[in-house]
Amino acid sequence: MTEPSVAKELDITLERNSPVPLYYQLAQSIEHAIASGTLAPGDRLENELSLTTRLGLSRPTARQAIQELVKKGLLVRKRGVGTQVVRSKFSRDERLTSLNDDLAKAGKVPGTRLLEYTPVEMTDELIDAIDADLGEIELVMVRRLRLADDMPLAILTNYLPRHYGITAEDLQVRGLYDLLRGLGINLKIAHQRINARLLTEEEAALLDEEPPAACLTADRVAYDDTGVFVEFGRHVYRSAHYSIQSSLVV
Repeated sequence: MTEPSVAKELDITLERNSPVPLYYQLAQSIEHAIASGTLAPGDRLENELSLTTRLGLSRPTARQAIQELVKKGLLVRKRGVGTQVVRSKFSRDERLTSLNDDLAKAGKVPGTRLLEYTPVEMTDELIDAIDADLGEIELVMVRRLRLADDMPLAILTNYLPRHYGITAEDLQVRGLYDLLRGLGINLKIAHQRINARLLTEEEAALLDEEPPAACLTADRVAYDDTGVFVEFGRHVYRSAHYSIQSSLVV
C-alpha cells in the first residue's frame, strides 16, 4: 500500500494591513506554489490546524482559502489523506480561437504530431455534419495530436478546402488558424456542439489514457466574415485535463 506524501509547509507571507482579504492572500500564495511547481500534483498541503497556528489565522479563513482552490480544481480533499494537489485542467473560454494560440497564451508549450493528411470524398455523413453550401469545393482532412508541455491533450481532425494550399509541413510548425490568417481569411463565426463519450482504444493510446476513459468532443463549423465556409473541426479532448467554460447572461 502506497504511503501518503508528507505534507509540505509553504513559505507564506500575509499583509495584514492590505485591503485584500487574508483568505484570498492565502489562496493566491498556495495557487502560486502550484503554478511554480513548488507544490506538484499529488503533494499534500499542510492541514488547516497547522496553517492557522503557523500563520496566526482563524480556522474559517484557512478553510475558505482551501475551498476556493478546491472549487478551481487545484486541490482535492481526501478522507484519511488530507488535502492534495491535483493536476489542473487546461480551461478555454467559448471563443473562436485556436487551441495552439490558447496554449501559448496560457504559458504552455504547444506541440503537434501529424497523424494523417489526405484528400477526402464528400460522404453523406460529412455533408450533414458540415451543413454548408460547399459547391464543388474539394476537401482535405488533417488529423493531429496536440500536446501541451509534451503531454497529449487532444486529437484534432479538421476538414478544409484543398485550394487553400495548406501543406502537411505547414501544420507541423504552425497552428491551423494562424495559417488561415496568413492567407487573409478573417474567421468570424462558428457553430459548435459539445458532447461526452468514451475514448476508443486507438484514441486512448494516443492520449495516454487507460480505457475505459471519458473524453469531451467538439464539432465546430467555422465561417469567414462573408459567411463562406472555412473549416469543419471534429475534436477529442482528454476530459481529465481539459474543460470549456462559458458565461451565461440573463
